Amino acid sequence: MTAIGIAGVDRFTAKAGTRRQAHAPSLVATPGAAAGWLLLRRAIRLLSIGLYAGFFLLPIAFLVTLTFKTRDEVLLGQFLTSKPTLENWWRAFQFINLTGFIGHSLAIACVSAAVTLIVATPATYAVARLRHGEFVGSFALSSFIPPPVVALLPLFFLMRWLGLLNTFAGMIVVYAFMNAPVAYWLLRGFVKKIPAALDEAAWIDGAGFAKTFFVINLPLLAPGVVATGLICLILSYNEFLFASLFAQDDSVRGLTVAISLFQGDRFVNFGQMAVASIAGILPIYLIAFVFQNRLVGGLVAGSEK
Repeated sequence: MTAIGIAGVDRFTAKAGTRRQAHAPSLVATPGAAAGWLLLRRAIRLLSIGLYAGFFLLPIAFLVTLTFKTRDEVLLGQFLTSKPTLENWWRAFQFINLTGFIGHSLAIACVSAAVTLIVATPATYAVARLRHGEFVGSFALSSFIPPPVVALLPLFFLMRWLGLLNTFAGMIVVYAFMNAPVAYWLLRGFVKKIPAALDEAAWIDGAGFAKTFFVINLPLLAPGVVATGLICLILSYNEFLFASLFAQDDSVRGLTVAISLFQGDRFVNFGQMAVASIAGILPIYLIAFVFQNRLVGGLVAGSEK
């Protein structure tokens, strides 16, 4: 091709490109459009957060308003009260030993969570390091397949034979081993994250299994242990089925069973029941708020690979 032909082709290509650029739509957004999209995204984000928060806070708000209503207003089902009263508050604490029942629930939940961690942490580490350990873990988790009511009668007769009915020790043992599979499942991800090379290096240096676990692995498992302990504490604190059968005496009765005492033969004291519910969730909410960074951070760390 001659130089004249090449120059003609270049001029034709340049003109075609100029025409395409002239007719093509502009892809660069103006400052006003960009600001509009930014405001829309912020509005959608705030709306989503508001709906999400409202979904969880609305029942709590309704429960709080219920504590200031009279019995007639409760039966009407209205959200706000026209005549707020504090009668439900002082009557709730006067009707039952509400503070003592909350203390029972907290004591049983804390001690049972500690026992669960003492049993489940080394067990999870050992199962994760065994060649066929997954079978043992799956077998433990299979206990959650049947409904809990299936275990009521066997546990009742076993605890009566052992003399553990209506005792703190009996409730602690039941909750501790009930939550052991949950603790295993939560701690399993943390154990899997620890390289096996650390154990092998410790064994070469002459460390035994116990020293390898307590000196090397347990400090690395600390975030997961804290998060798992908090979840086991909450599960034990909120449990009702076993507590209703194994802790019927006032000396050991917990909050969940105590709330049912506000139900009479002819009517239910919904206002006082709401007071007991609000008073009962405050300690557990406070614990979750204080340890929220460890709780969320520990669970996220355990889910990462």
